[in-house]
Amino acid sequence: MFIKIKKFDNYFFIYLSLLFFFGIFWLYIKHPVGNDSTISEWLINYQGGFIKRGLIGEICFQIAIYFDLNIRFVIFLFQSFIYSIFLILIYRFFRNIPTNLIIILSIFTPIFLLYPIAEIEVLARKETFVFIGFLLFLNISNFNYSGNLPLYYVFFILPIICLIWEPVVFFFPFIASILVIRLRHNQITTLLSKIIVCFIPALVLSVIIVTNPITPENHSILTNSLKENFGEDCYMSCGMLLSRSSIISQFVQNFESVTFDGLIRYPLIILIGFGPIFLLSLNSKLKTDVLFFKYFNNLFCPILLLLTPVLFLFVMGGDWGRYVNIGYTFTVLFYFYLLQNNLLEINLEKIAKKIFFIQSKKSLLVICFILYTFGWTPQTSLRGDVSSFPGYRIPYKTVKILYQKINNN
Repeated sequence: MFIKIKKFDNYFFIYLSLLFFFGIFWLYIKHPVGNDSTISEWLINYQGGFIKRGLIGEICFQIAIYFDLNIRFVIFLFQSFIYSIFLILIYRFFRNIPTNLIIILSIFTPIFLLYPIAEIEVLARKETFVFIGFLLFLNISNFNYSGNLPLYYVFFILPIICLIWEPVVFFFPFIASILVIRLRHNQITTLLSKIIVCFIPALVLSVIIVTNPITPENHSILTNSLKENFGEDCYMSCGMLLSRSSIISQFVQNFESVTFDGLIRYPLIILIGFGPIFLLSLNSKLKTDVLFFKYFNNLFCPILLLLTPVLFLFVMGGDWGRYVNIGYTFTVLFYFYLLQNNLLEINLEKIAKKIFFIQSKKSLLVICFILYTFGWTPQTSLRGDVSSFPGYRIPYKTVKILYQKINNN
């Protein structure tokens, strides 16, 4: 059954506070590193013309020029700010939820909130803006607001998010599904027409971005602007704008990186990492009949269908650990939006029977919880193996570096 654990909010607050501390610490430590992939992504700007993912980099570029600041320091401030906003919104989203073991595991799974801290090359990447945008969208999509407000949000705000990180297009089905559920009392033709119209700006912009890759000349201008103004090289993500400028080149280069080990490893990572939310979705059903949802006996198959476009990310890029994290973030936020708005029927007895053996033995429960939530994380690259015990490695490395810095000073 669901048990309202009063201390859960306190434990969750402490957990997020520790993530905040580690996150800001490591953002600061790595922001001057010359080969950091996080920084390279933020160096992309519009100095060479309109290109994908250039909006935030251009803002950082102009702020650094105007205030005569180091662009890496400006990026560090932006990254710290958006990571803080993300954690605040996460706390507000999950606080006061009814809890049981599976719900807690679905929140503490290592492919969710812990992942960017365990794999710091993913920390504060541009998908963080997408997460913030989705959380804000879910907030205004609850039944305390007008049903038209989410439509306006998608029409005006989603194109801006596309300018920051255009692969958000693969997660449009989650947003569309929320709109369908929120506006389910509309006639089908009215509902579909509203949804199609509100997505048009973002879809058109996405097509423009994809069909207008950067030219060698414009990439040279971009590279020179970073070098002349800040002494920065256009490397990694910034450099790949040219080497992977077309969709075909992304498919071809990524195909060459795929290994047999990766094809075995990642299905297991997905199965284990998504395990709690899959178990919840298998035993949950929408209370009302809504379009294609009404053809399924539970939420499991609809969630798999919503995740299907994400397969294109795995085919196009090598950061499979990131894609697992992004896909899970959308999935868990989608599910808990439905739960918080009292839209789900959950077979709690069936879930309880499946986990009775673990729950009945407290010592076994504690061991399983620690091993599952803090014992592993996937690495970023599809070639990377599974990392072990981030719950130990993260604080150990942090304390070690703090100690060295204190002694050096």
